[in-house]
Amino acid sequence: MPNDVETAWPHGLTRVPFWVYQDKALFQTEQQRVFEGPVWNFLCLESEIPDPGDWRATVVGSMPVVVARDTDGSIAAFENRCAHRGALICLDDAGRGAKDFHCVYHAWRYDLRGNLSSVAFRHGVNGKGGMDASFQLKDHGPRKLRTTTLLGLVFGTLSDGTPPIETSIGPDVLPMIERVIGGRKLEIIGRYVQVLPNNWKMYAENVRDSYHASLLHLFFATFKINRLSQGGGLIVSENGGNSVSSTIAPTETTDKAYAGLRSVDDGFHLEDECMLDVVDEHPDRIRQHIVTLFPNFVVQKTQNAMAFRFFTPDGVDRTNLEWIYFGYADDTPDMRARRLRHLNLGGPAGYVSMEDGCVGGFVERGIATTPEKETILEMGGSGTGSADTRATEAAIRGFWSLWRQMVGV
Repeated sequence: MPNDVETAWPHGLTRVPFWVYQDKALFQTEQQRVFEGPVWNFLCLESEIPDPGDWRATVVGSMPVVVARDTDGSIAAFENRCAHRGALICLDDAGRGAKDFHCVYHAWRYDLRGNLSSVAFRHGVNGKGGMDASFQLKDHGPRKLRTTTLLGLVFGTLSDGTPPIETSIGPDVLPMIERVIGGRKLEIIGRYVQVLPNNWKMYAENVRDSYHASLLHLFFATFKINRLSQGGGLIVSENGGNSVSSTIAPTETTDKAYAGLRSVDDGFHLEDECMLDVVDEHPDRIRQHIVTLFPNFVVQKTQNAMAFRFFTPDGVDRTNLEWIYFGYADDTPDMRARRLRHLNLGGPAGYVSMEDGCVGGFVERGIATTPEKETILEMGGSGTGSADTRATEAAIRGFWSLWRQMVGV
């Protein structure tokens, strides 16, 4: 990280120096001040751990974490690290009905809240060896997270200073999450992890970039799922870190703004238009709805496909993007089939998200030897406020505003 911050980052929020995607020391600082700082990190869905002893493994930044349902029905989360030699406590992705957990290395055992409950051969063998009499189980164990739930989602934080999650999200953004998942029982209908060849912050920018979708994504623009001229807008929370981008359904009016673009004039068409068959479920004519929560969680609805996106760093230049597709438990067979069709828009080979999976790598390659250069973020001005247009980079500037406060850059 450059020592002279003013020289390294001289232009406020309208410029981002490339070194912030490349600096290894900064990567460690982010883990401590962002992911382990005063933020709520997405952990899992409540429905994934419905009964006592059910658990799921996840990560908070680079930190491995276990989330478990305790015998009293409460939810606990703790670092997936044995206090003995540092090995993972849980090796699988998830499990059901566990009584406790134990490390395979030396069989140290932990209860469902991550408390150390026993140590193999603690008292030695035949009166020889073992731990010193001063060793106390309660003094050892992995770090514990505070947990909270929101609309069936489980979040955790390591900081005592993290405000209530509703406060962190903000009163303007929270109703837009409730629009998608409030008051409905959710069912996971598919999930996978996609590896992105770029720094995690590039994807944090991508999901907050409210106008690239109508340019980068040929399918979106061609078939009028997402064009800037369709209307919609952007909501940015007061702290800058959370946002909502909404795209309104197309009308019959002539779309002169896209005349001459490749996505209009190249003759693409669909033999089967079922991908464009949309039911206005809410109803509000919103066709694409992207809610971002700082630092790395997304709630999305595109057509009738719904998904959570959870992206985490795996080194400075590699990101793991988990897609969790869901529907409502009371979906009709026709609606569930429609959701499954629309899911083909997303993912590494999707009609749309395929481009997002590689464009971050294009940036990484482009900036490889120019850490002193910087991006330009002037679309829609220089502020972080909400707008009645998506032709703005306000949400990206909002992300960097909160990130800089937390990291101290």
